Amino acid sequence: MSVPKKSALMVEFVDQSIAAAEQELMNVQCGMFSKSSQKVLNQVRIIGGAWKRTPLPVLDLEGLRPTPNRVRETLFNWLGQQLNGLACLDLFAGSGALGFEAASRGAKRVLMVERNPRVVQQLRLNQAKLAAQAIEIVQADALQLAAKLAPASFDIVFVDPPFKSNFLPQALLLSQVLIRPGGMLYFEAPVPFEQLSLLNPLESGAQSNPFEHWHIEHHKQAGAVHYHLLRRI
Repeated sequence: MSVPKKSALMVEFVDQSIAAAEQELMNVQCGMFSKSSQKVLNQVRIIGGAWKRTPLPVLDLEGLRPTPNRVRETLFNWLGQQLNGLACLDLFAGSGALGFEAASRGAKRVLMVERNPRVVQQLRLNQAKLAAQAIEIVQADALQLAAKLAPASFDIVFVDPPFKSNFLPQALLLSQVLIRPGGMLYFEAPVPFEQLSLLNPLESGAQSNPFEHWHIEHHKQAGAVHYHLLRRI
């Protein structure tokens, strides 16, 4: 199968991004970063896989809410611990907790999408720290990029938009066409899946239920967050 020109350009872009991130990491270690860039007060810790227990810095920014360790541990128990050879999309990467965890557990490709340039910079620093060649980081609007990606090109898609945003319905509609048959969709929401308006054609404007061919594999609640794992059937 021939490789599309867009994929070749993406590979070149990723190589350049990793080189830039490695230089930024060297600058940080040498104390050359500005004080405003050093506002890294939080961290996430990878739970399993090749980088188990590795801490990764997270910027202290409003709305940046890493998926808690307990939730991540449950999610990757659901997914079966190892993701060897799978292609994953972390649509609202944020801290990168889900994407880095997936790569640590053997995912062949992890595409991280994040709009905030400061957050993207930190993601690339963490990528360089891990020498994570399977990870691609793209600075872009998640919804606009998802609309341009090839259908059925991922095995797992993680959708965790800013909690107080209204991005979730559109993100789910865009994500479900990107997943191969048998693939998985993970997302966090303020209500259970069955209560989302996108499932009601009268409210969503759809002709039918867009998730008719999906099965809820798992659903749990942690505080105000409902987290779900759906399988495409």
